[in-house]
Amino acid sequence: MRILIVDDDLDLLGQLERALVEQKYDVKTVADGEAALDELFDRTYDLVLLDIMLPERDGLSVLKEMRKSGINTSVLMLTARGAVEDKVAGLDYGADDYLAKPFSMAELFARVRSILRRAGDSRDSILRAKQITVDTRSRQVTLRAEPVELTPKEFSILEFLLYNKNRVVSRFTLAEHVWGDEFDPFAMSNFIDVHMKNLRRKLADAGGRTIQTVRGVGYIIEDEAQ
Repeated sequence: MRILIVDDDLDLLGQLERALVEQKYDVKTVADGEAALDELFDRTYDLVLLDIMLPERDGLSVLKEMRKSGINTSVLMLTARGAVEDKVAGLDYGADDYLAKPFSMAELFARVRSILRRAGDSRDSILRAKQITVDTRSRQVTLRAEPVELTPKEFSILEFLLYNKNRVVSRFTLAEHVWGDEFDPFAMSNFIDVHMKNLRRKLADAGGRTIQTVRGVGYIIEDEAQ
C-alpha cells in the first residue's frame, strides 16, 4: 500500500515515515500543499495523511482540489486538537477521517488500517473502458466479451491505465508501478515500448486508439462514458 504524508513539521514527518515504513507501507513525504498536489497528479496513492496547516497551500485547499479533479484517494486529515471547524470542513470536502494532534502511533495505525480496509471493500473489482473489461480479482481480461490472455506485466500496465482512466500517466510512473525498484530508466526504457506494443496487439489496438500515446509524456485511456 502506498501512502503520501503531507506535513511541514519535519520532525513529525520523519517519525511518521519511519513508523509506517516499519509497518511495511510504501511511503512518500512532502512538506507543502503544492508539492502534495504535484505528487498526487503524478502517481497513484492508496492513502494521504494530510495536515491542515501547510505552507504554499493549506490542507483543506489541497483536499478540495483533489476531489474537484476526480482524485478519490482516501484522506486522513491531521488537525490541531479542538479545531472543530477544520474537522467539519475536512469531512465536508471529502476526507475519510481525522486525527487530532498529538496522537499515538497505535491510534494512527488503527485509523490507517480502518481506512484502507474500507477502501478495499468498496473498490469495484471490475474496470471498463470502451470494449475492454478487466476483473482485478480474477485477473481476467475480455475484449468484446472474448477472453484475452495477457502476461503479468501486460496486465499490470492495463490495470494501472484503467485505474487512471481519463488521466495521462507518465512513462516513468507507469514503469515504476509495473517494475518497481527493478526499473532502470536508462537500461530498460525500451521495455515499456515492447510491452506496450504486445499489449496493443492483443487488444486489437495497433493504431493506438484505445491506449493513446501522449507524445513526450506517456499514455492515456480515454472513456467518454466516464
